[in-house]
Amino acid sequence: MRDFRHRWTQDWARLGLAGSDAWLARLLAAYAEPGRHYHTLQHLAECLELFDRVAHLANRPGEAAIALWFHDAVYLPPAKDNEARSADWAGAALREAGAGEDVCERVWALIMATAHHAAPGDTDACLVVDIDLAILGADAARFAEYEEQVRAEYAAVPIDLFRQKRAELLARFLERPAIYQTPKLHARFENQARANLRHAIEAAEKNQPRR
Repeated sequence: MRDFRHRWTQDWARLGLAGSDAWLARLLAAYAEPGRHYHTLQHLAECLELFDRVAHLANRPGEAAIALWFHDAVYLPPAKDNEARSADWAGAALREAGAGEDVCERVWALIMATAHHAAPGDTDACLVVDIDLAILGADAARFAEYEEQVRAEYAAVPIDLFRQKRAELLARFLERPAIYQTPKLHARFENQARANLRHAIEAAEKNQPRR
């Protein structure tokens, strides 16, 4: 908790603003909701820790940091508007802190980029998306844990359907010319991510029922 509070203060200071303790408490409670297994405080901490190491690559590090804080503020597995609702949280917090509308709009766009529907359009969006996807390039043990955590979040989905849809999603990442757009993160994660994805897809397909 002390570490999150320190990071919260530090990241708002990047914008020359002070974040409210009430918003911090709301965020920490959201990431700790009992229905979450991957989109948790663990994921938030991993994103913030990685950002600390690459913040110098951002054009607007304060905005990128706040986008990471809020990118999974709202998370319901079946919902299609998690990113939009999370971006609304960020906008409310930023406006309360006195941020300009240009800042709010850019942070909104950064959070929406984590929906992964299209390739990010600028340096900061690439960085935020790459950090969000860093789990794909984690070591084999952490990636296996991640896969188990995602399955737990979708426990209500029948296992055969889950495996089919999961394999399709992972294959779309594998089909990209590059998973990571930021050169430093590409160099660090790309090869491991592709190995992890191939292994996960093969495992899902192997366990599919015969037709």
